[in-house]
Amino acid sequence: MAIRLGILGAGARGSDTYGRWAIDHPGRAAVAAVADPMPHRRERLADAGAVPNEHRYPDWRDLVADAEAIGLDAFVIALPDRLHVPAALAAVDTGLPILLEKPAATTAEDLEALAAAARDRKARIWIGHVMRFQPFWLAIRRLVDAGAIGRLVTMRVEENIGFWHFAHSYVRGNWRNLAGSSPMVLAKTCHDLDIIRWFAGESPAAVASAGGLAHFRPEHAPDGAPDHCLDGCPAADSCPFYAPRYYVEALADRDGWPVALLGDDPSPEGRLAALRRGPYGRCVFHSDNDVVDHQQTVVDFPGGLTATLSTSAFTGQNTRTVRITGTAGEIAGNLRTGTLEVDLFSPTAMLPEVPGARVSASSTRRPMGHRVFELYAGPVDAAGEPDHRGHSGGDEALVDAFITSLEGGETAATDLEASLDSHRMAFAAERARLERRTILWEAR
Repeated sequence: MAIRLGILGAGARGSDTYGRWAIDHPGRAAVAAVADPMPHRRERLADAGAVPNEHRYPDWRDLVADAEAIGLDAFVIALPDRLHVPAALAAVDTGLPILLEKPAATTAEDLEALAAAARDRKARIWIGHVMRFQPFWLAIRRLVDAGAIGRLVTMRVEENIGFWHFAHSYVRGNWRNLAGSSPMVLAKTCHDLDIIRWFAGESPAAVASAGGLAHFRPEHAPDGAPDHCLDGCPAADSCPFYAPRYYVEALADRDGWPVALLGDDPSPEGRLAALRRGPYGRCVFHSDNDVVDHQQTVVDFPGGLTATLSTSAFTGQNTRTVRITGTAGEIAGNLRTGTLEVDLFSPTAMLPEVPGARVSASSTRRPMGHRVFELYAGPVDAAGEPDHRGHSGGDEALVDAFITSLEGGETAATDLEASLDSHRMAFAAERARLERRTILWEAR
């Protein structure tokens, strides 16, 4: 019998990721109820999932209160960030499993309240950390677990946000300021911190961080730049962030994310109308953003691993790169290309089998002639090209694993406390940045 889901929040994640998976797998899951205050979003998902009219709620609290009467098996919480904890605490009281979109909480105090409730009620909560489920990171984890590069010594993760993506989400979009969302290190990079924590296998000993808002400030606006791009900006031809160039021209063939956030009319005329006065048409130097546009974080673990996370708005590509060094080898990878390069130092070392990855080349490297292997470790589309839809396969795999766990099957379930550590690391990084000091980890 299909798992009956109550979806709280019918935005991009609630509808296009979690709801869509259930609709596409009718034998395994069903959208049984939807809550969203915006009628067009609520009705779009509810219609697609054939949800009865009485199970369509403007207020998520009413859906939670009716969970037993609806016959729900689990909740999916994809509300705005600051509603995650209130909704999760209410859902915990029902005893039903929860798939909670990240970030789990936007303040350290709320995070610990959620952690305490989960411990007290033995709640089953999965955090939407999709990177653990991407073929790319799974392949790296399998190499590490097989001992291919020995004991881990350093890990360097780079979150290359892409200048256009940063402008969309963190200057004009929902995560642009602390009052409405959370620090960028949490909103964007709790995924990356979760991966670092996953490989470390333990809580950190200390966290340090530095960064700031360097560029997207009024004093850097071109002379004569208006509040909105379409109000006659004199720098329209040269500005990398001119809104119509992104939303109307570059994304002309797309009507999903991020264009869908402009409004209900995806036509060129509809897009331009939305940009004239809407938030996504604002000059990036005259917005109300206050989150950082670059940040570097260093994490020290008791077992000896040191990790760095570098995040920047000022990158040409929107991808993640990683380099992990160990006592017996090194792994370097690029998520966008799906490629891994594995150096094995010993002359007798052999590359272990890596399910889900294929070796594309091998060579030797001077001066020792040690073996180097190139692997492809990402999903492909029908043409055999790298497929980055759904967070490079992570969205599908996460929901599949969650549903499998509810069906009673074997799955790589995430440990809640380990997942919450990524948030604690983010809060510690923000404190370290603001206070210009290293934060020592507090035992839980």
